[in-house]
Amino acid sequence: MSRIDYSVWDHIEVSDDEDDTHPNIDTPSLFRWRHQARVERMEEFHQKGDELNKGHSECRRKLAETQKKVQELSIASSDDVKAELSKVQAEEKKLKKEEREWEKKVDEHNREEKKMPWNVDTLSKDGFSKSIVNVKPESFEETEEEKEQKHKTFVEKHEKQIKHFGMLRRWDDSQKYLSDNPHLVCEETANYLVIMCIDLEVEEKSALMEQVAHQTIVMQFILELAKSLKVDPRGCFRQFFSKIKTADQQYQEAFNDELESFKERVRGRAKIRIEKALKEYEEEEREKRMGPGGLDPVEVYETLPPEMQKCFDEKDIQLLQDVISKMDPTEAKHHMKRCIDSGLWVPNSKTDDGDEKEEEATYEEVKQEQEDAKKE
Repeated sequence: MSRIDYSVWDHIEVSDDEDDTHPNIDTPSLFRWRHQARVERMEEFHQKGDELNKGHSECRRKLAETQKKVQELSIASSDDVKAELSKVQAEEKKLKKEEREWEKKVDEHNREEKKMPWNVDTLSKDGFSKSIVNVKPESFEETEEEKEQKHKTFVEKHEKQIKHFGMLRRWDDSQKYLSDNPHLVCEETANYLVIMCIDLEVEEKSALMEQVAHQTIVMQFILELAKSLKVDPRGCFRQFFSKIKTADQQYQEAFNDELESFKERVRGRAKIRIEKALKEYEEEEREKRMGPGGLDPVEVYETLPPEMQKCFDEKDIQLLQDVISKMDPTEAKHHMKRCIDSGLWVPNSKTDDGDEKEEEATYEEVKQEQEDAKKE
């Protein structure tokens, strides 16, 4: 007996409300055949998806291994290694192309799955194959407080050595110093060197800043190399010096570009810090200058009429009396009160009945002094 072609049953529509099938057709059997055909196709579809995902993962694994090999071979400079490097780079290019093809196939398969119609099997199937509780996974990353404390402890212990490394100039000297002090190859050293650069620029020691900036980028390149190779930085800093000393033009240009960019960022941060310090200093000085009434004498002086400014410049009380006598009384009171509140003018009035009376007394005092002078 030939195998039944179940696929034809998918083109037959069966209504739940009406029994419109042919009387010679066994309806229960029809449902079973259709269900069996659907289950077989779903199994085939999911199996195909598993195979695609497996192929994609395998391709990515091979690509990662090849890229790691390319990085390792890039450090060496012999002709044999260069030939091998060229071969591995070609393999890397091929695997990248294959990876894109696998991704395309997986995406197409996922789109087909989303378009699949709902049926009795998908509707009655458990939505999830396992229970998932939305609990935040345990994190082993350091908190900001822990990082800060770690940095502080490291610097307190090795600050002198970090500064010494920051002042080195030659590649060989830097490599030897790190060989003797491998504990310096870490994020804490790089972070301290960055702060050191900004401090030097703030102190206007630009030449020294540029020297330390060079060593900062050296440390950052070592850390980046370790990250790309997924190894401890202390185990790969020699590879960095080996590569940078072979005068690899592309690598050297990348180093120089990053160095120049870093120095610009340092200058920018130093400028911001200086501006902030100046602003804080000016604010402190303003607070110190503040008069008894809470006004800044400098600001008050700048708003006085020019003729009154001249009086304070020359410290001439008689001239001030003359100027006030010629002014509108309301305007004169306004300016004199501001002078008192800022400390530009210290009244001799003995009244303690408030600002308004003190203001009146001051103005009247100046006016009375002027009249007494005329009588004499």
